[in-house]
Amino acid sequence: MEYSRVLSLVFCILACCFFFSTTQARSHKHSKHKHGHARPVSQISIPPCPSPEPANQTNNSSSVFDVRSFGAVGNGIADDTEAFKAAWDTACQAEESGVVFVPYGYSFMIQSTIFTGPCQSRLVFQVDGTIMPPDGPDSWPENNSKRQWLVFYRINEMSLQGGGLIDGRGENWWNLPCKPHKGANGTTLSGPCDSPIAIRFFMSSNLTVQGLRIKNSPQFNFRFDNCRDVHIESIYITAPALSPNTDGIHIENTNNVKIYNSVVSNGDDCVSIGSGSYNVDIKNITCGPSHGISIGSLGNHNSRACVSNITVRDSVLKYSDNGVRIKTWQGGSGAVSGVTFSNLHMNNVRNPIIIDQFYCLTKQCTNQSSAVLVSNIIYSNIKGTYDIRSPAMHFACSDSVPCTNLTLSDVELLPDQGDLILDPFCWNAYGDLQTLTIPPVSCLMEGGPRSLLQNYLDHC
Repeated sequence: MEYSRVLSLVFCILACCFFFSTTQARSHKHSKHKHGHARPVSQISIPPCPSPEPANQTNNSSSVFDVRSFGAVGNGIADDTEAFKAAWDTACQAEESGVVFVPYGYSFMIQSTIFTGPCQSRLVFQVDGTIMPPDGPDSWPENNSKRQWLVFYRINEMSLQGGGLIDGRGENWWNLPCKPHKGANGTTLSGPCDSPIAIRFFMSSNLTVQGLRIKNSPQFNFRFDNCRDVHIESIYITAPALSPNTDGIHIENTNNVKIYNSVVSNGDDCVSIGSGSYNVDIKNITCGPSHGISIGSLGNHNSRACVSNITVRDSVLKYSDNGVRIKTWQGGSGAVSGVTFSNLHMNNVRNPIIIDQFYCLTKQCTNQSSAVLVSNIIYSNIKGTYDIRSPAMHFACSDSVPCTNLTLSDVELLPDQGDLILDPFCWNAYGDLQTLTIPPVSCLMEGGPRSLLQNYLDHC
């Protein structure tokens, strides 16, 4: 009996020791796994569907700041502005790369806001849900700017990305009496007219915008002012064809820009390139219905404008008022030079190829002797159909400052309806045909005033 008790006691001691050592081993193994990842605990809930592609670009060393953790409600009614600003400020001050996270399945209403840098390190603004402003001018606070909604200022190395939606809620802005389509024959009526740009980057660099959808902006969808090294990839912009001034992407005094693999359908230019911009590459864009892809307008109010090294290639323009356009006001100065339009398909486009140096929004513009020079423009492999209300090619150049060094090759544009082919229009335009074109271009003049050309280029 005594032997049995001793044996039982030894068995219990051995069992306890085994259990303790196993538990300790498990605890040690778990602790080791945790330290191996060395990443902060995330408060992101698992979304009901897989994360969009851009989400994969955030690396494991990033700190994630979910706007809900800062008080955002996301019901589309509550004002979530302060929560977004708090999340931004925290991420901006983080020593390692930060992610401002806008989760899927929520709609966040934000007032006009400026997100300010510079930040401590690279920052990602990950939009997987929906962001929207107040609904129209009547809901816009009096003290808030009505010229811009979301502004990113003095930012270096930022990515605005995700599979979410930016809903501009622009309809009530488009219907203001001052808008061009509200009066008779496209005229405007009196009344307040400021409308906010949806997203504006100002004095920023090393920017990426990727994967987002944006619809119904009150005015411009994206605007880049005084920025450099901008990459826009795989975005989708939509607004009704009659929505006024809803340019898809506008750049001004901005250089080293890449706009790739995107779709824009709106009520103004798909892409507009303003003064001071250079080194811009636009590729694989589907544009339309719209007003086309434009350089300008330039030289307004007798200003000096310089634009150079612009490429638009491998793109489709459809059901648009213009195709590829250069537009300048009389009285300006400076130059547009080094522009290539290549491998473009036109589908029922009015004015597929157009230079307009008499651009004017009213019929009251007076003739002036100075102009922005347009020179060294290449049109290559542009094919498709055009709306017969206007000729396929239109080169209206200044009386005093002619267009020079226009080069055309492999241009084939046929009427979308009927068999009538309108002759191209030329006025004071000098250039060269490297191949036969359809329709034939016989109105370009050979040569050009070299001294004038060099003088204008030197001023840029």
